[in-house]
Amino acid sequence: MIIVAQCRADFEAEAAIDITRTAAAAGIDVTCTPTKNLGYVVAQAERLDLRRWRKALVDVPPVFVRSIFVGSGPHQLTDVAHAAGQRTAIDRVTPLLAAIEALDTDASDLWMEYPDTNDGKAISTLARALGPRIESELRRRGRLLEDATTTRGLPTIAPRNRKRLHVFMPDGATAYVGISIGESGSPWPMGIARLRMPNAAPSRSVLKLAEALITFLGEAEHERLRAGMRAVDLGAAPGGWSWLLASRGLRVTAVDNGALKGEVAQDALVTHVRDDGLKFRPKRIVDWVTCDIVEQPIRIATLMAEWVGEGLARQALFNLKLPMKKRYDEVLRCVDAIDTRLARSGIDASLRLRQLYHDRAEVTCYLACVDR
Repeated sequence: MIIVAQCRADFEAEAAIDITRTAAAAGIDVTCTPTKNLGYVVAQAERLDLRRWRKALVDVPPVFVRSIFVGSGPHQLTDVAHAAGQRTAIDRVTPLLAAIEALDTDASDLWMEYPDTNDGKAISTLARALGPRIESELRRRGRLLEDATTTRGLPTIAPRNRKRLHVFMPDGATAYVGISIGESGSPWPMGIARLRMPNAAPSRSVLKLAEALITFLGEAEHERLRAGMRAVDLGAAPGGWSWLLASRGLRVTAVDNGALKGEVAQDALVTHVRDDGLKFRPKRIVDWVTCDIVEQPIRIATLMAEWVGEGLARQALFNLKLPMKKRYDEVLRCVDAIDTRLARSGIDASLRLRQLYHDRAEVTCYLACVDR
């Protein structure tokens, strides 16, 4: 069996560690040799129990992997050709359909994917052209369910319990095919959240928070992020995160010595406090604390653990800016620091981490008391 995982370019080594850790939790041996800047990683597993693998993906979720599926490949797409007058036409559909049929499973969605790199983008036109032809034939054969949500144009988030058929093309000559199901995969094709930049938002960082809320809260977002709640946004300037929280009806204390820009500076739900975000503490407990301060990751991790551990905030959403080297080691160090701090306080909390599409050299974390 083949495991294909997509990631941000230059984070292939970290994605390979993700796969290895998840495989270990499932009791599976994998072989994985990442190549830098490909934007994806392929692992080989001689024997793979799909139920144990999917459970392990939920129990030990990847941090740096955006999208992951199990299947077969690489399949050659240039072997089948036929004469067409004076030209030779390449038939990529036939070998792709044969590879998909060999999976012997139905699906709800067909996702045509390619690496999120400059080289990969050159495949996008071909992948999108092949998609409708493959989809049409799969429907004719009864391999795609009638309520399938395809990915023509901008993809939208798919329900988490759907079975997705992946066709991943690293180039125009080869492809991998496979299946992901529910929370064992990404809710978006290629793991890319296609979100629109709000015109009134003061900075593009708002997209990071919007993606994080969808990723970590899912269908519970409206319950856990309600109008009337109170939030503290540390390192708020120029105000992207504060703007988004206020747009949901939260009362926000935006903490930063820098200025807020645009509409958020006059928003009645936002109180700007000129202070050091690392030192500020609220006078009473808040529902949320958010933090996107550029600082050593261990310091931010400890700070957020203190906010939750001391009962200052019920939920925390924050970014850890990673070093150039030993990035996974630093993530594990931060996780250990958070666990240690919360254990000392006797607080039972859950922690989830993910490098989001809108992140760069950082991971986004969601920490919440388990009673939330």
